[in-house]
Amino acid sequence: MTTFTPEQADFAKSVADFCQREAGSREQRDALTAGGAELHSVELYKKMAELGWAGILVPEEFGGAGAGNVEMCILLEEAMRGNAPIGGIGPTLIAAGAYQKFADDQLKKEVLGDVVAGESLSISMSEPEAGSDVAALTCRAEKVDGGWVINGQKTWCSNAHFAKSILLVARTDRSGKKHEGLTFFHIPAGTEGLSINGIDTLGGREVNDLFFENVRVPDSAVVGEVGNGWMQLMSGLNTERLILAAMQLGVAERSFSNTLEFVTERKQFGKPIGTFQSLRHRLADHATEIECTKLLVYSVAQKSDDNPTKMLPREASMAKLKATEVSKAMTIDGMQMMGGYGYATEFDAERLMRGAIISTVYGGTNEIQRDIIGKTYGL
Repeated sequence: MTTFTPEQADFAKSVADFCQREAGSREQRDALTAGGAELHSVELYKKMAELGWAGILVPEEFGGAGAGNVEMCILLEEAMRGNAPIGGIGPTLIAAGAYQKFADDQLKKEVLGDVVAGESLSISMSEPEAGSDVAALTCRAEKVDGGWVINGQKTWCSNAHFAKSILLVARTDRSGKKHEGLTFFHIPAGTEGLSINGIDTLGGREVNDLFFENVRVPDSAVVGEVGNGWMQLMSGLNTERLILAAMQLGVAERSFSNTLEFVTERKQFGKPIGTFQSLRHRLADHATEIECTKLLVYSVAQKSDDNPTKMLPREASMAKLKATEVSKAMTIDGMQMMGGYGYATEFDAERLMRGAIISTVYGGTNEIQRDIIGKTYGL
């Protein structure tokens, strides 16, 4: 069992109560998301920001809560378990972490202030020919007098259609190895020459293609050091994978809760279907897997808080791998146990499943996570 401090336990309850009050019914969630067409409600996220939660990891000097990874995981787990439509929070926290570490004081104050106020951020890395092999990216930024000119295409970019700004990873030097010569750039929404086209997916409108055509930005748009983008990317992996893991832990818990309620109430052959051994055992297995996942996620979060500068490639990859696989398995099995009702859009089962399946792909595919874990054992 995961043990929280009294303050952390109170925080978890506050988030759960908020989600129940503001998004507890299907009618509320549909109203917030245009009938489920959107995955992120700006309205609901602003309300969370008013409570200080959007800036959970932002230092107090920039108006944030200055909390740690454990508190962040509590927020994400409870929000996803509460089915709150704030899908944009993950990419926002990931991008905010990079600005916090590497931006100059002026840009840090501007962007982190946006985060605290409930604005969303986007981070753009992947390209048509650079997915798992992200270092192979070719979107280029050429140095000119007073700034940079950016040309190229990005894809699978979350949040870009509603984000206040985009953190772009572009190539600024081709002379060295592919992991060298990468640089972060701050791209405000509406920058001239940037086109954003949505990609239709199983989960709805969540990702985009980005096209940069002679996009001009000043020197002040560089985030961190020119050419050091790869190391900057690697430094944020602990938090990025914890974000994904905590969110999918919450999704798995929500799916389990919904399924348990259904099989307790649904009767066939004169008794609740949850009393049939095949379903009872499956739910017992899922409950065990979810509890193991929770222990792993919060263990990694605590380790990261105890030593913020230490890289945890094995542990962070394990957390992402375990949580997303458990979430995918639980949501698919939940649909199966609900029979035809799980397939009906009237219930949340099919929506949870669609959101969980992609989690094993984004943020580094689970095949890549396994590869990383294997390498930490010298394989």
